[in-house]
Amino acid sequence: MKILKMAAIYNMAWGAWVILFPNAMFNLLGMEKNNYPEIWQCVGMIVGVYGLGYWIAASDPIKHFPIVLVGFLGKILGPIGFAQALLTHRFPLAFGIIIIFNDLIWWPSFFNILKEKYKRDKTLLS
Repeated sequence: MKILKMAAIYNMAWGAWVILFPNAMFNLLGMEKNNYPEIWQCVGMIVGVYGLGYWIAASDPIKHFPIVLVGFLGKILGPIGFAQALLTHRFPLAFGIIIIFNDLIWWPSFFNILKEKYKRDKTLLS
């Protein structure tokens, strides 16, 4: 499925960028540099690994729906974490650009894949 391949390429590219340039996003947004860039690089590694999963799932999204489900959950939890950080003034609103491109834009497609899986099998648990 084309959308999962797009998500895969995006995630692998974004993950590599964060690993190679861990302070770049902070610099672009005028934020203080991260005291522990290795933690941010781990986020990049996780996002990149999700990309590999999406690439695999693209061959048969219904068969590989657990990858899509785990990715979708991450794409829901990421914005929740961002909202909490925003409300506690840990992150500026500008940091939300990451949430838009890493999470929100993928919601409809991931949801539709999971909806199709559910329509076929009436479950997301097997």
